[in-house]
Amino acid sequence: MSDQVTTNGDTAGTVDVSARLTREAGILSGYLAHFLAASIPNAEGLAGEGQAFLQALFESVSEGRPLSSWSRNPLDRRPPGEAHPIDRLGDLLELSSTEMQLLVLGGLSEEHEGLASILRTLHPRGEPRATVGLAAQLLCNDQLDRRAFRALIETGAVMRSGALRVTGDGPFFEHSLQPAEALWSALHGIDVWPAAVIKLDGPIASAGLDEWFATDGATRAAGAIRRGETCTVMITADNEEAGFDRAIALVAHAGAEPAGILLPPSPEASLEKLIQVHALVRGTVPVLKLTAADGPGTPEVPSFAGFPGVIVACGRSGAACARGGRPLLALPVERLMSPARRQMWRETIPAMASQASFLAARYPVEPSTAAAVAADLRFVSELENREPTVDDVAMSIRARGSISLSTGVRLIRPRATWKDLVLPEDRLEQLREAISRLELQARVFDEWGFLRDRTGARGVRLLFTGPPGTGKTLSAEVLANSLNVDLLFVDLSRVVSKWIGETEKNLSAVFDAAERGQAALFFDEADALFGKRTEVTDAHDRYANLETAYLLTRLEQFEGLAILATNLRQNIDAAFLRRLEFVVDFEEPDRDERFALWRCHLPADAPLADDVNLYELAALYPVVGGVIRNAAVAAGFLAATDGAPIDRRHFVNAIRREYLKAGRSFPGVPVGMIA
Repeated sequence: MSDQVTTNGDTAGTVDVSARLTREAGILSGYLAHFLAASIPNAEGLAGEGQAFLQALFESVSEGRPLSSWSRNPLDRRPPGEAHPIDRLGDLLELSSTEMQLLVLGGLSEEHEGLASILRTLHPRGEPRATVGLAAQLLCNDQLDRRAFRALIETGAVMRSGALRVTGDGPFFEHSLQPAEALWSALHGIDVWPAAVIKLDGPIASAGLDEWFATDGATRAAGAIRRGETCTVMITADNEEAGFDRAIALVAHAGAEPAGILLPPSPEASLEKLIQVHALVRGTVPVLKLTAADGPGTPEVPSFAGFPGVIVACGRSGAACARGGRPLLALPVERLMSPARRQMWRETIPAMASQASFLAARYPVEPSTAAAVAADLRFVSELENREPTVDDVAMSIRARGSISLSTGVRLIRPRATWKDLVLPEDRLEQLREAISRLELQARVFDEWGFLRDRTGARGVRLLFTGPPGTGKTLSAEVLANSLNVDLLFVDLSRVVSKWIGETEKNLSAVFDAAERGQAALFFDEADALFGKRTEVTDAHDRYANLETAYLLTRLEQFEGLAILATNLRQNIDAAFLRRLEFVVDFEEPDRDERFALWRCHLPADAPLADDVNLYELAALYPVVGGVIRNAAVAAGFLAATDGAPIDRRHFVNAIRREYLKAGRSFPGVPVGMIA
């Protein structure tokens, strides 16, 4: 990048960003050399060497012109066209000539070690910085007395913004001038940020967002960003990631450059100043991703009262607020509709354009996630020299989901298939219908118009009821495997907390994890929250109802597969059943189903003795599939211990132990077998 540098109306050649700042430091060094020569005439030793160094530095940038021909104000040498960082800072903060000189003086020690050494000799405490006193002697004149100068140091824009700081103890005029952290490097055109500012870098993904960009709220916000209005745009979504990604895309759509920043809970005022001054230098729009603190409380957007431009803040819907007197534009983010998702997948992965409808229904992700998946697929395709597949998409989304598990939650990588399920045909048909409902949503809802714009239309919610061991968890695993997604197993009895607000926090983390990884959800012990409601007698009862309402709301918003399970259907409030698409009853298996279960749980390579009769076992022992699975495995170990094939006695002894574990009366051994 190069700038045309103009001095007093004359073009002085072309220099790059760094050379422009070096020139400003050199010109101010000339004024400092002139001041020291007048203050210490005929200086010798270190003082004389310092004056000579300052004069040489000026001459290296002066192009042979005398000091008197160079204006003191760096803004007088602004280049035409794109603004230099120092000009941008001066213009946006409306800095005076004195403040611009203060800024350069404060940065001299950052410019060259020789300048730092000279300033150290002039500092009362030997610091390599210019003091307020040196600045006063250098800059005060007939137009600026020391009182006005002091007021400028205390209250001027260059100080209020944090671009320049006054540090140190002792008398005021012995304090040091110091630029903001990493500011001098940024003025040199080096893209470095302070250590305290956590930058969030990544690609800008806008595929499929055309419809959202055209909404009134997004159009209004984009206009404010384009014009550089002094305001705050507050973007809220179901989660911080979605809001942040949309904000980055919106700023880019408005023709500005976004600077993504992770804002910690309760940031200090010094961090706010660092963010704003570095954004001003770069001409970028700060996009702040708010993070919630542990415990109660709502994250707040810092006031940024002195920032002359747009601030974009992103937070969770209902859990973020803005303070201060800046004008506020609120922009809630709605999830993309199927047409936009189809467009997103077509544009993001052109090689799979014919499958865009399927991907839109199966993976309702944000454009940023789709872009990351596309990058993964390009790498795999180049590596293996083949076209990408749906399985590649599923694998990428799983890998990028970053599912973190909290208490009461475990991740299941589904392996079970339809052939592992032994259920009545009508139950199997319900499960297959649930899968079809997910896969055909685009046709029914978007093309045919059913439930148009109705909340909770997307996704599928099922209730599995029945005794333990009847196949509820296995069925959930089969459904997840059919969808090629992971299964998050959630024990609601452990997720529900006695502490106010903790249950919602735990549930929010579960849904966020499922949405990131596009996982299916399985809520066990559903009656912990969906039990029959009783009369509200105290605050705990009222809050329990709020927890239930929160779970219902998130279930309606979840666009994937969500399964609730309970052992007793009668414990579930009938009012909740209307919110579910399917209720599947799991009953204890009959004799033929038990026979099928025995065959299902015995591997083909298992060595069975001639006296084993699976139909006999199914007829004599009316147990559920979970017991049959355990007994089959136990019989295998008993036979391995004996070093013999699995015979009738091994099976009966294994079943006997299962009855004892359950506290049930054992029916006895088959006829002709000795107990």
